[in-house]
Amino acid sequence: MNPQRILLTGINGQVGNALLSTLTDYEVVGLSRNELDLTNVDAIRQAIREIKPDLIVNPAAYTAVDKAESESDMAHAINAIAPQVIAEEAAKLDSALIHFSTDYVYDGHKSTPYIETDAVNPQSVYGKSKLAGEEAVRAVGLPHLILRTSWVYGAYGHNFLKSIIRLSSEKEQLDIVADQQGTPTSSTNIATALVALIKQWDGQESGVFHFTSTGSTTWYGFASEVVRQYAAMQMQPALKVQPVNPITTADYLTPASRPENSCLDNDKLSRVFGIALPTWQEGLQSVMQDFALKS
Repeated sequence: MNPQRILLTGINGQVGNALLSTLTDYEVVGLSRNELDLTNVDAIRQAIREIKPDLIVNPAAYTAVDKAESESDMAHAINAIAPQVIAEEAAKLDSALIHFSTDYVYDGHKSTPYIETDAVNPQSVYGKSKLAGEEAVRAVGLPHLILRTSWVYGAYGHNFLKSIIRLSSEKEQLDIVADQQGTPTSSTNIATALVALIKQWDGQESGVFHFTSTGSTTWYGFASEVVRQYAAMQMQPALKVQPVNPITTADYLTPASRPENSCLDNDKLSRVFGIALPTWQEGLQSVMQDFALKS
């Protein structure tokens, strides 16, 4: 495809910020939430028509999973309607679209990692809105990739990793859910893999691809490894936390239902494009090293 100009949305988000730093071989027009209001259909159309990109990369999303339960209109506007409008305008320009989605389109009842052809059945407003966005992009029929990722974190933005580090320096005990299985995936690894993907995608292969790190753990396992690595690197501030205690989902009720298992099988990505993201442990170690350099 070799796009000359890329429109990148959501540059104030975790993935968008990482991509802005990584897509250095292209002319990138990056727009933040303040510069492109994804609840404003007319603004979306005008921006795309003025920029005239060859490729649009859309990691922007409403990602407040629990808050979405009470802000369903907002979640639907950003996660479902906006991708449809973006796809429609891209199609008019004969452009392509890479759109990010989520593991939360699944209900979590499967005992093994999900493949792209497994039945979707989102259990939350957030998951339903993201699935509606996928369906809208597919319906337009332009060259597209829908990349489902999961448990995104990084050194930038608000995320589970940074929350664990902050709480561990403030509290002596943390209780973390241990019966939800998934794959932490760093925004940096996503960005690096996406650059490799863009370089070889010719626009002919459209569809859904799972796009996560390899391996799996629980939120408890993730938190425990964060604390272990942080302590091993002797970063500051020193952690107060002693045990990280495993608890059940029933012990920590939230407004939105979350999948018990949201592990994604990335074999299709590897088979079609020869791309594989690092293990979640390797991804975490890389991000923690970035933290260590800054501490």
